[in-house]
Amino acid sequence: MSALPRHAIVPQDGVPDAIEVPAAHGRAAHDPASTQGARDPARPASTGVRARAAAARDAHGTALVLLGTGVVGSALLRLLATPAAAGLHLVGVAHSRAQHVNARGLVPLQAARLLDATPSARGDDTLLAALEASGAANRIVVDATASDAVAARHADWLARGHHVVSANKAVLGGSYAAFRDLRRAGASGNAIYGDAATVGAGLPVLSTLRRLRDCGDRLVALEGVFSGTLSWLFNHYDGSRPFSHLVREARTLGYTEPDPRIDLGGTDVARKLLILARSAGHAIDTDDVVIESLVPDALSHVDVATFLIRLGEFDGALEARRARAAAAGRVLRYLARVDDGGVARVGLAEVEPAHPAARLAGTDNLFALTTSRYRAQPLVISGPGAGPEVTAQALLGDLLAIRGRAAHA
Repeated sequence: MSALPRHAIVPQDGVPDAIEVPAAHGRAAHDPASTQGARDPARPASTGVRARAAAARDAHGTALVLLGTGVVGSALLRLLATPAAAGLHLVGVAHSRAQHVNARGLVPLQAARLLDATPSARGDDTLLAALEASGAANRIVVDATASDAVAARHADWLARGHHVVSANKAVLGGSYAAFRDLRRAGASGNAIYGDAATVGAGLPVLSTLRRLRDCGDRLVALEGVFSGTLSWLFNHYDGSRPFSHLVREARTLGYTEPDPRIDLGGTDVARKLLILARSAGHAIDTDDVVIESLVPDALSHVDVATFLIRLGEFDGALEARRARAAAAGRVLRYLARVDDGGVARVGLAEVEPAHPAARLAGTDNLFALTTSRYRAQPLVISGPGAGPEVTAQALLGDLLAIRGRAAHA
């Protein structure tokens, strides 16, 4: 959203009484068609300006509600306040306990404050009603949560004609039946599902995979490091410090979830592998992925504090694997892989120094695509695979793609 003019007044609901719509955002200021909303002298100025703002909004035709105001949702709100998001109109914001809606629009940088100051009870019907009342032709629900319950409603929203843009992997990387239902719902509702943020925090892996497939190329194998957390841990695991020390450091730095077992268990990596494999045309289910967890069975069900204290008891077994790999001139990496037969696995692997995964740094992700046309040398995509800013940018990219596709429909 563009900066407010100096005379703008922002009332309690966060909607300015005076909104300038720059020519780049809609009709030029002197376009005769824009005078249709000219103010009647007998009408209050704010009413006329609101009418022109509403007309501009409807001309762009894209309204959205945001679910989730954590680090990714907050980063998206900041992006929605930039010129890059011109024409995207926020009409609702929610977290797990409350929501705030205004069909006339919300100022993105004030939305979180309004959610805390004037919350209403959480309910999808009110959010969707705000989208309908906005008058926008294109209505989008953005899921920046990690909630399975929220993800379970994606198919319903698509079937009702609402586009969905998601960073939530629960459905795409869940059961194949849920994935299939999602695709069918999008087709029946003529709605788009934006999923760039679900894998690699927006690295262009899903779009590349789909483009290759559209061109008739065939995936022979996909291999890589899909977790920023596990990438950092094994990039630093050289035997100079116990693995348990690195886990505690990563947690302090914010690279792991508060409960590191969520990262170490491999389930999140498996979900990303399922999303990619399905995009390549493999109809594989969750049970088809072999997962090697790095969480000792004895620590699976203890509280987080106990897990962190006792993790050191199991350093010896992992150190033996690292030393064995080092003796052979290799390093350990936590890899995900699927082949052309749909055989899928995530877990530790020994890789040669020349392997792309051995050359990663920090929290970088890696996706190596071997296809019928990229067979001699895989197509490699790598870069930051985690972080709220890049994930939010992936969400914004999908929002803009939906807006652009609808504008040219």
